[in-house]
Amino acid sequence: MNSKENDRLLELAEHYFRDNNYPFANEILNKVIELDFNNSKANELLAYIESNQGNKDVAHTLLQRACQSEGPSAAALYYLGDSFLEKRQFKEAKYYFTEALNRAGNFFEGLHDLGTACASLGEKENALIWYQKALDLRGDSYELFYNIGKIFDQLKNHEKAIDAYDSAIRLKPDFSEALFNKACALNDLKRYTEAIDVFGQLVKMYPETVGEWDYGGMLSSITRACSWSDLKRYEDNIIKLKNFNKNVNPFVFLALNDDAVLHKKAAMNFSEVNFPPKNNLGPIFSGDKNSQIRIGYFSADLHNHATTYLIAEMLELHNKDDFEIHAFSYGPNVHDEMRQRCMDAVDNFHDVRNLSDSEVVELARELQIDIAIDLKGFTQDGRMDIFALRAAPIQVSYLGYPGTTGAEYMDYVIADPTLIPDASQSFYTEKIAYLPNSYQVNDSRRAIASKVFSKAELGLPESGFIFCCFNANYKITPTTFDTWCDILKKVDDSVLWLFEDNLEAKENLIKEASVRGIDNRRLIFSGRVEHSEHLARQRLADLFLDTFPYTAHTTASDALWVGLPILTMVGKSFASRVSASLLTAIDLPELITETPAQYEDLAIELAKNPEKLNKLRAKLEANRLLKPLFNSKLFTRHIESAYSEMYRRYLDGLPPEHIFIKN
Repeated sequence: MNSKENDRLLELAEHYFRDNNYPFANEILNKVIELDFNNSKANELLAYIESNQGNKDVAHTLLQRACQSEGPSAAALYYLGDSFLEKRQFKEAKYYFTEALNRAGNFFEGLHDLGTACASLGEKENALIWYQKALDLRGDSYELFYNIGKIFDQLKNHEKAIDAYDSAIRLKPDFSEALFNKACALNDLKRYTEAIDVFGQLVKMYPETVGEWDYGGMLSSITRACSWSDLKRYEDNIIKLKNFNKNVNPFVFLALNDDAVLHKKAAMNFSEVNFPPKNNLGPIFSGDKNSQIRIGYFSADLHNHATTYLIAEMLELHNKDDFEIHAFSYGPNVHDEMRQRCMDAVDNFHDVRNLSDSEVVELARELQIDIAIDLKGFTQDGRMDIFALRAAPIQVSYLGYPGTTGAEYMDYVIADPTLIPDASQSFYTEKIAYLPNSYQVNDSRRAIASKVFSKAELGLPESGFIFCCFNANYKITPTTFDTWCDILKKVDDSVLWLFEDNLEAKENLIKEASVRGIDNRRLIFSGRVEHSEHLARQRLADLFLDTFPYTAHTTASDALWVGLPILTMVGKSFASRVSASLLTAIDLPELITETPAQYEDLAIELAKNPEKLNKLRAKLEANRLLKPLFNSKLFTRHIESAYSEMYRRYLDGLPPEHIFIKN
């Protein structure tokens, strides 16, 4: 067939294609391809026909053939990029979008989708460049403004993110995703009242919808601001969360109740919808034995952060003859004291913040990591998809998320017998790796500032009893606050010293205290200070009153480290048993209560009986370096024993099973 005849047939096929006469067009194009297999135009047109008929994979193959031929059109290059984007093969998508733009010059769809491919690859700055070029061509795309907002959110520039979401909402007032993201950005800026208002707009727009964008997100705003009037106002909506809507992050339940059955179901639902197992990277490598067990710790918090305050010494103490330690950091690239300790402690420190989840997993597999430790779970900035893709043959949930992940690909959770009693094993989808004392690692080098604080400079009274709680404000529930106010009423000249996370929570707590008959001068608030100074100032307090059901974690070990007793109440869930775990490991079980009445009575008794409290403080001081809680070397040997047992089972071809490490 000569060139002119070929062109005539292609012109006729294109005519039939545009008339939606696919059978005639198909027949002609197959005839052309039969004689000229790599004909770019014929393969391109046939790809469009197959795509319009729902045959996406066939269309993808035809587009690849069209683009591998000489002189593919910009349209073929673009649509092949679009097909790769749909398949989540972002590197390939980026390449073909770039080729299409090189061929045709700037056009909106190519620029927009190139930005999306870059965003998916973690190339945030590049994504913004392409999105801005697309915006120059079309300033009326609400989806484009929305995508720009998401990039600014990822870059932690929440003010600019809100501006972009507002532009999207102006173009599409009922744009629920933009409204939801705007509310979340307001949350990140601690503008909780504004966030609640935006979430409230969503509730009004979609009254029958129970999803993360309304009640789950709203609940986070409400609890962080201690806005309990809003908690009451939206009570019926929030109750619907217990129907286990699959879009709701299970983290929101932890401070609401200690119902471990609900926590497990919520986690399973959330994982199933948002982080299902992904097999597109293929099976994990075979279990050939390495000379050292290769451990990978994955976190966004490897800097001055509560998690790193706990794990730093363990990283330093790992037995480097038996273990090769890797840290995978996908948080901010800040160079502070704890970041440096982590970098110095591990064999290899990998800054992967700009890598996609797939690329992080590819790196972990290339390094043949044997055991991947997730230090985040469903907490802020977690990246569960790394584990859904299987970064390692053994995957462990530890320290960051206080509960089950509900994910089948998480093999173990690190715990202890107080944290997860045998009777509670069914509340976890993971197998339990039991350490003999407390599950919580601690740093026996934790520095306490030499500065001696005066009560006056912290706003504390010179006389009277000082109760305190430095837990995050969202952990304070109305029920807990009721108990605290009752305690204050029964202990004359006592005050409650609280952590001030945000001004809105402070104002709301003062208002709630007034409603309960407590003079606002009896509530003292202190904000963030450098960690060693935070430890030092706690020595001015007499007794730490724990929250329930989400108890103190790092804040509990902080208090015990400086010799401050912590009074807790134990529940059924993981989050409600952490303080009890720590107190058990330091041999102070007398500070663990089981009912609100016991908790209140003991707080009052200790405040009114200085001799009993002093004996407890003396016991705490004696136990601090004698009991296991702050014995970092002992803890490290125990967790290494757990890792070794996990690895042994894996090499023997055995499935994960509960592991019990002995002292």
